[in-house]
Amino acid sequence: MDYLKEYVIPFVGLSAGNHRFSFVIDDKFFASFEEAEIGQAAVKVELDLNRMERMLVLNFSIKGSIRVTCSRCLGEFDLPVEGDEEFFVKFGDSYAEEDDNVMIIPERETHIDIAPLIYDYLHLMVPYRVVHPDDEHGVSGCDPEVIRRLDELSAEKEADHRWDKLKDINFE
Repeated sequence: MDYLKEYVIPFVGLSAGNHRFSFVIDDKFFASFEEAEIGQAAVKVELDLNRMERMLVLNFSIKGSIRVTCSRCLGEFDLPVEGDEEFFVKFGDSYAEEDDNVMIIPERETHIDIAPLIYDYLHLMVPYRVVHPDDEHGVSGCDPEVIRRLDELSAEKEADHRWDKLKDINFE
């Protein structure tokens, strides 16, 4: 059975107005995508779909946590994620992407697959550089043994004195 089938919404039978959908995003969701950088997640997505005559307005409310790897110590931790996203689907002659959050689909289409949207939104919520948060006392959550070893390795490096003369150049 295709796990992502539950993220395909048949909008053709929906009456005009608001319709609510709820989804739980977990490990199986990301396992369905080959290139996913996220492996584990516990996220709830609330979708408010506003059906209009010539357009669908999708309002996503996302809240939960994603398992990430710390860029500093390589330890894993759960990163809280939360956000709201809005996406517009217009009806036209053929498929087209008008903007980052506007897509045109043929008028004969009857379903919309929101799995790629959720996938993108969650990946965009992960910062480029992920580091363990500090605890309530301001102490880093990183593995202290790894941090100690990194400090030792950086102290062992000898300075390259070939470039010291460049420090004396005054550009004013």
